[in-house]
Order: sequence, then C-alpha cells, then structure tokens
Amino acid sequence: MIIYASFITPRLRYVGNFICNLLTGADAQFVTDVNEFVSYTGIKINYTNTKILPDEFWLRPHTLLFEKNISQQEITVTERDGVKSFFQTEGDFYFDIFAATFYLLSRYEEYLPHEKDMYGRYPHVNSLAFRESFLEQPLVNIWVEKFKTVLQEKFSEFTFEQHKFSFLPTYDIDEAFSFKYKTWQRSAGGAFRDLLKGNLKRFAQRRSVLNNNETDPFDSYSWLNDLHRPYSFQPIYFFLTAVKNGKYDKNNLPSEIAVQTLMKRIAEQYPLGIHPSWQSGDNHSLMSTEKKTLEDIVKLKVTQSRQHYIRFELPNTYRYLMEAGIQQDYSMGYGSINGFRASVAVPFYWYDLNVEQVTDLKIFPFCYMEANSFYEQKQTAEQSFEELMHYYNEVKNVNGMFITIWHNTFLGTDEKFKGWRDVYASFINKIMH
Repeated sequence: MIIYASFITPRLRYVGNFICNLLTGADAQFVTDVNEFVSYTGIKINYTNTKILPDEFWLRPHTLLFEKNISQQEITVTERDGVKSFFQTEGDFYFDIFAATFYLLSRYEEYLPHEKDMYGRYPHVNSLAFRESFLEQPLVNIWVEKFKTVLQEKFSEFTFEQHKFSFLPTYDIDEAFSFKYKTWQRSAGGAFRDLLKGNLKRFAQRRSVLNNNETDPFDSYSWLNDLHRPYSFQPIYFFLTAVKNGKYDKNNLPSEIAVQTLMKRIAEQYPLGIHPSWQSGDNHSLMSTEKKTLEDIVKLKVTQSRQHYIRFELPNTYRYLMEAGIQQDYSMGYGSINGFRASVAVPFYWYDLNVEQVTDLKIFPFCYMEANSFYEQKQTAEQSFEELMHYYNEVKNVNGMFITIWHNTFLGTDEKFKGWRDVYASFINKIMH
C-alpha cells in the first residue's frame, strides 16, 4: 500500500502504518513524488486535497496530521449505518479515518487542559468517547473494517490480512493475602477493627486463617491454576511490590518469604509484570526500585507493567516507565468505568505527542475490569456477567485482543465478593465451549 501526501509528517507515518498493518500486515510506503505514486501498481491512497487518478483511493485530509502543535479541535460527531465518526471529508471515504484514528490512539484529548478526578487521573467523563456514547465500542477497529470493505471494492485483486481473535486474562495482585503474612501492627489493627465493628464472624475467620485451619480468603491462586489448565492460558500476573505500605498500597510486603515464594511459583508458570505502586506516582524513582525488587525475587527480567489504580498521566508516566525498562504497558483503560479508552482492541505503540515521535513502548488496552463493575458502576455479579459478555462480543466481532483485569481478591472466598468467582468461571466456561 502506498500513501501519497504533500509532505510526510511523523503523525501521518504513525497512523498510516498502524492502519496499513491492520489491513495488510505490513507498513505502508509513503511518497511525496506524484510520478512515483502514479507508477505504483498496488493499493494507492491519495491523501491530498486534489484527486489525481481514476484508479486511486482519494481521501481529502483533515489538517490534524499536518499540525505541529496540540490545540483544541473542533469535532462534530455524526452517525452512518449505526457507526459514529468525526473529521468528515470528501473523496472515496466519508471521513478522514487517518486523522480520527490518530486523535483517539494518541489520546490527544488527554494532553489538553483538564481537571483531574479524585485520584489525579484523566476523568472518563471528559473523553469524546464517553460524551458521544461510543466508549463501549472498539470504534477504530470498526472503522478499519469499513475502510477495508471500501478498499476491496476498488482494489479487488488484492488480498487483505485476516486477523484472529485472542483472549488475554490478566490479574492484579494488589494484596496477595487478606490475613496472613502481614506485619503484626496491621494484623493487630485489623483484629481490633473487627471487634470495634462487632464483626465477630470476621474476627473468628482471621484467627482460623492465622492458625492455618482454613485458607486465606484472598488465596485464589490454585483455583486459578485449575481454571487455566484445560485451556493452556498464559495470563499475566501484575504484582504490587511497594517496600512500604501507604494509603493506597496495601500489599503484603515483598520482604515476606511467603510472598516471595508465591511470586516465584507464579513466575515459573506464567508471565509476570510489575504493578507500580501509588507512591511511585509521586516519587518516580520508586518505579525502578519496585521493578528491581520483583526481578531480584523471581530472577527474571520484568518488561511488562500496569499502573495501580490505573493512575497515569500523559506523557510523563509512560516516559518514566520507559526509563525503568518497561517495554509493554497494560494500563490503557479507565479505573472508573469499563470501555475502550483509546477506542481500540489491538495493541499499538505509544506516540509521544509532545516530541512528535512514535516510541518503542507497546500499549495493550483493556476494556473490562471487575473492580470498575463492583466499586464504580455498582453492579451485581450477575449484571457484570452481562457487561463482560458485551465486551467479549464487541472485541470478537472485530477479531481483536480481549484483555480483562481481575484481582485475586475477587476470585477468592471473601464474603464481600461472593458470587464474583462464579461469574468468572461461568464466563470462561461459556467462551471456551
């Protein structure tokens, strides 16, 4: 595929290659020489203001990919055949799919001035996807499928890439154990709170677990192994390894031998990633410290991460991750609502808008996290099953990668999360049979 433009910008090259890879499995060729464009014998896309050839695919460009600044864009969302779009244009396609895809993938709107939510994050209510009600769709993938259909009509002799749907379960281990392997101060404080609240059942359970008479309610690891085994799943476990606890970092400390044993056991079976602590969001040097702590324990190089509380800001957090040696990040989603934050259901490389260049950091977007359903959306386990199936079907329909986040806490036996383990098991059973 060749793309002809008046001049080639880093933005155009980035998004042109992304779309071309989805369509053909290879990068695009970019030219500014009209003779080279005319003589090309493959799929020809003319991305200029003037039509040149009868056998080309003409897409009149929006200005976004030729701008060098970050500024508020005038966006009007319209709908055709049930699919929303913006940056309407002339030519063989009704909107500038390159510019619109770039706007969503780059998270352009997150670089614009905005108020943060209570956790210091970009609020989902600010996003175009939420305001225009397409947050629940992998809109970029849907656009590319429509684009492919129109291209096939014009260039029927060429074959396009056929993608396969994939499912990647991931787990955040914020708190490996509920009662066990905590400092005596935390254990004593927890027991005192149980008594203060009159929660004698929990007090008794705490004693029983600490006396090794029953399994810790957050210990769902063997249960998960049994769930994965028949399907040869290779989920990723993200461990919070803050070396001291904080308001939002309630992890069992990595200095505990039992915690280290758990990490080693999981690392022998599955890929492992770091779950940078809340504290690392304020003190960025902790990111490397926590990563090294995990690496020293499991004796493996850690290159994958997901932010605790999905707390990140662009571009700073991603830059700190790259400095720490992270190559793949799994934070692209919201910690306040389920949906497609970047409107896409396939991995993509992060484009750093401030310096106008594509980076080596690969972004793996998730669209469902059970904690959003439970804490933020106030759903029952049964309601969440319906939501989970919705996102599964949305991603399957575009042959994307379906990434879910679950926590060991929800999948154990804690009374607070009763029914959620059953939902997850039912989901796995339904999609795998």
